[in-house]
Formats: sequence, structure tokens, C-alpha cells
Amino acid sequence: MKHFLTLKDFSKNEILEIIDLAKKLKAETNAKIFKDYLPNQTLGMIFAKSSTRTRVSFETGIYQLGGVGLFLSSNDIQLGRGEPIKDTSRVISRMVDMIMIRNDSQSELEEFSKYSKVPVINALTDKYHPMQLLADYLTICEAGLDKNLIAAYVGDGNNMTHSWLMLAAKLGFELRVATPIGYEVDNEILNEAKEIATQNGGKIIITNDPKEAVKNATVVTTDTWVSMGQEDEKEIRIKAFQGYMVDDSMMNTAQNDAIFLHCLPAYRGYEVSEEVFESHSDTIFNEAENRLHVQKAVMVWLDSHRD
Repeated sequence: MKHFLTLKDFSKNEILEIIDLAKKLKAETNAKIFKDYLPNQTLGMIFAKSSTRTRVSFETGIYQLGGVGLFLSSNDIQLGRGEPIKDTSRVISRMVDMIMIRNDSQSELEEFSKYSKVPVINALTDKYHPMQLLADYLTICEAGLDKNLIAAYVGDGNNMTHSWLMLAAKLGFELRVATPIGYEVDNEILNEAKEIATQNGGKIIITNDPKEAVKNATVVTTDTWVSMGQEDEKEIRIKAFQGYMVDDSMMNTAQNDAIFLHCLPAYRGYEVSEEVFESHSDTIFNEAENRLHVQKAVMVWLDSHRD
């Protein structure tokens, strides 16, 4: 049985298998063809952190696959009242067929998966956001930019950045990461990604100069400077990230057919200008929709790889 905790755990071929399956499921969805790939299965959806896109996409996705989603807020279950994670895992995994978790801690997610009898999916932690990266890569493929891909990430060295590092390392493309001093990526994750990238022909460049990262890139992406739970740091972060807003002058240094991606929610005037966001809005909202299709693909793929 496989879990989906980080892209680090998957080979290039496995990642591409999931992307190909997502393309197939998206085509079927667009044609209003809904097959019961997971008939009568229940997806336990544990949310320690709220989300618009994650809840709607997973709940809709499991329904379209023939199953049902069970929303479990950490405020409503014993996990949020001090029950050991391993006990919650051993109970819930005996009652549902698959579990997705969106929380603050990668280590807690990994502990939960260790005791689970069913596949566990990472829907976001402090370290990684692998589902979003699958959606991003599907969007890149649909734009015809997956060959000779040069991706530039501008902003905070957070869970999105770490997942970009792992995707680039596994698939072997060039990734440039620009972060302000003091907001760099996790050094352990970076070193691990560089080692994997060397094996797969990838290239990872780390800089504090966003213009250096974006120049001649085919994909430019960013994330909010102030993530959920960091509101008390807002003013400090806004000052630290001066010069990191992706605006027209920055995008104009990328390749002519470059696309801009954002995992949302987007705060115009901070990490991205209104003009850049709106001129790439079709791509951004296709990217948001693609969360539905890649998550369906992951659920179907995991189900087919049970013991």
C-alpha cells in the first residue's frame, strides 16, 4: 500500500502515470462521463486548516468517482482534544477507505500514515503541498511547456517551494528559486532535492535576486507572502519581500510564451500585480480546476496500488 505524503516518495514514471491518469479523468469529466472508479468508498477528510479549493475539490472528486467524502474538522473530532495521533489513525482507518489530511505538521501526517490501514494523502502541511504541484504540472503540460521547462519560483521558501524542489528533482527540469535573505528554503530539503536532481538531469538554482530567477523562464510562479497562521508577521514580511512582486516588468524578462501560476488565494499588489494576475487569469483558474482532476487521479492510483 502506498501513501501520498510527498513527491519524494514517487519515481518519475509514477508521477507521470498520475498526470496521464489526470488527463484522462479530466477529459471524461469535461465530456460528462462519470465512471465509478471508487464505488461506495468513503474518503475521510481531516481538516486542521480550512481551505476553499481543497475541500471542494476532494469532496466533489470522491463523489464523481462513485464514493462519498466525510468532512472531519479537528475541532469536531478527538484529534483536536488531545487523543494520540496513532489512536485516531487506527480508529478512522478501520472505518473509511482512504484519508486526506490538511494540517500544520508533516511529522504528524507521517505518524498518522504509519498507523493507518488505508492510504493517506497529504492535502498540505508545513513542509509540502504535493497535490498543488501535480495541478501545476498538469497545467504546464496543457500549455505545452513541459518540454525544456525552466521554472522560476519567486517568494517565500515555504511548503510550495519545497514541493517545487521535489518536482524539479524527480522530473529533471531546471528550477530557479528566488527568496529574500532570511526566508530561504529548508536546507535539508534543498540538499536532498539537489542530490536527486543530479541523478535525473535536473538543475536547481538558488538566488536572492528575483530578476535573475525569472529571466528567460517558461513558467513563473509565486505564493502569498503571509500564509495562514503568519498574520502577526504581516508588516515584517511585506517589508522583507519588497522587490519580489511579480509585475509586468518582471514577467517581460521571461520567455514570450511564459505562463504565470499561483496556487491561490492571491493578494494583488503584494506577491503579484493586478495586471499580471488578470492577464494570466485563464491559466490560473485552469490550474485551480486541475486540483480536482489530479486529486481524483491520485485517489484512483492509490486504490489500484493497495496490497
